[in-house]
Amino acid sequence: MKLTIRQIAEMAGVSVTTVSQILNHKGSRFSAETRQRVNDIVEKYQYKPDFFASNLITRRSKTIGMIVPDVTDSFFSKIVEGAEHYTNPLGYMLVLCNSHHELEKEIQLLQQLADRSVEGVILATPNVLPEEYNVGSEFSQTMPLGLIDRGINQRDNGRLIVKEYEGAYQAVSYLVRNGHHNIGLIKENTNYYQLEERYNGYYQALKDAGILFKHENVVTADLTVEGGYYAAQQLLKQKHLTAIFCSNDAMAMGCYRAIYEQNYKIPDDISVIGFDGLSFSKFMNPPLTTIKQPVFDIGFTAAKFIVDAIEFPEQRIPNKIFETKLIFRESVKNLASE
Repeated sequence: MKLTIRQIAEMAGVSVTTVSQILNHKGSRFSAETRQRVNDIVEKYQYKPDFFASNLITRRSKTIGMIVPDVTDSFFSKIVEGAEHYTNPLGYMLVLCNSHHELEKEIQLLQQLADRSVEGVILATPNVLPEEYNVGSEFSQTMPLGLIDRGINQRDNGRLIVKEYEGAYQAVSYLVRNGHHNIGLIKENTNYYQLEERYNGYYQALKDAGILFKHENVVTADLTVEGGYYAAQQLLKQKHLTAIFCSNDAMAMGCYRAIYEQNYKIPDDISVIGFDGLSFSKFMNPPLTTIKQPVFDIGFTAAKFIVDAIEFPEQRIPNKIFETKLIFRESVKNLASE
């Protein structure tokens, strides 16, 4: 049966206050016998405290809302994992919500989470928030709001910035060093997370290598496996291509399928590089060369920022810049040695 604190008190022959203080580890003034009697009853009946009732007393929910565009996306799954790794040991629980990339849904979820007394919200958004919900707004003053948005929503502090440009530049430069001069790009179809920087890195790496940029070598698609598949089908019509740089690992997976369906081999006929460094990329055939960004650390840091904003509201939250790293695997052929 489910006991209340009052019932435990009656069974132990003590007051409700005594039980409450012992359960909250504040019962040092009581005798060891009294503490043992209460704890024995708690253990026997597997008593669990009423979380919502305690909220009314402490005015703390120890709950943080987290809104991501797509809970099935491996990138965001890793973000959530990193956030939970920080919050759980501190006694905070994440309430995960799916916005389906829609700004209207994000706003709706922000309001619903606020109505449910979460103490803060981590929002991964590809959208520019309305002024009344942006950092510094009245809403953010009453509800700490941590953004994972690559700086889309401008603010002076608490920004999580990944060196997207540097990572893409490094990837394309690596292809060039390996003798590739006809390099395709599968590009995202929005300004999502400022991934335009990956396009800029691609463009500049070609320019610095003295390679002519060709618009027909760039195809735009959704940041999904399907997007990469259909974009690669278009790129492969350019028979001169020897390599394709994909804006994320999911796109690269779709790109692999399109290449194999046309009876090409990776990397013998077409080399492929991805971006993100997600765990599945090393299990692709062949293992994918990719630009690794610290996805787990991004989620971990976002959670730290929001907990700091809750616990120390008077403190300024710092900015954080994340490095990228080229992971060498087997999906790139060295043409320079031929």
